[in-house]
Amino acid sequence: MMNNQNHPFHLVDYSPWPLTGAIGVMTLVTGMVKWFHNFNMNLLILGYLIILLTMYQWWRDICRESTFQGKHTILVSKGLRWGMILFIISEIFFFISFFWAFFHSSLSPNIEIGMIWPPMNIIPFNPFQIPLLNTIILITSGITVTWSHHALMENNFTQMAQSLFITIILGIYFTILQTYEYIEAPFTIADSIYGSTFFMATGFHGLHVIVGTIFLFICFIRHLNNHFSNSHHFGFEAAAWYWHFVDVVWLFLYISIYWWGN
Repeated sequence: MMNNQNHPFHLVDYSPWPLTGAIGVMTLVTGMVKWFHNFNMNLLILGYLIILLTMYQWWRDICRESTFQGKHTILVSKGLRWGMILFIISEIFFFISFFWAFFHSSLSPNIEIGMIWPPMNIIPFNPFQIPLLNTIILITSGITVTWSHHALMENNFTQMAQSLFITIILGIYFTILQTYEYIEAPFTIADSIYGSTFFMATGFHGLHVIVGTIFLFICFIRHLNNHFSNSHHFGFEAAAWYWHFVDVVWLFLYISIYWWGN
């Protein structure tokens, strides 16, 4: 279907996905509370399923309207760019709150934690082991996603696919290493303000890495289906912006929490 409208604006079709997404998030949060109190994960899993199904179908609809229906005009694309920029800015402030809590607690430790940082009986991670390896992995992934973008701009679709695939593998590798680090951690989220700030900051960053990896994987599938050209590829560009944001946040996390906070 071609777009027969005589204006450049994006008039969104009726869609059930915002409603099902809201229901999914409500189910997920309720299920999380139930898991914390009753150790029952049924509602939590149901929430995840609703969100995943909503993500798949909403992404499918956006791919259709941008690739086949011609609804993503230059003006619409400009609006999407501003939307992504504002979303990343909001994410930056989200992480600023965690850094604020960390520096507030570490620069003037309370008497309850012995007025030292890290608190007594907390054994922090060695910043030159897994955290340094994860830093190298994310920096490398930032290089490969930039390589992928440049390859697309030069119509080198083979190199674009190869470098994007490498970026996705590096994202998965990072997640596996962070999971291993959490399993081996000598402290928990309940161990004073150190444990709380550490796991909240690194945990939410890990969640962003998972989201970014899924985002890049969707772009990889779309690229294999010839959805992108060198002049029409904002979906991939947004994923690359998001991935660079994740890289930069990790550098701040590594320098402040793993290295300086050690």
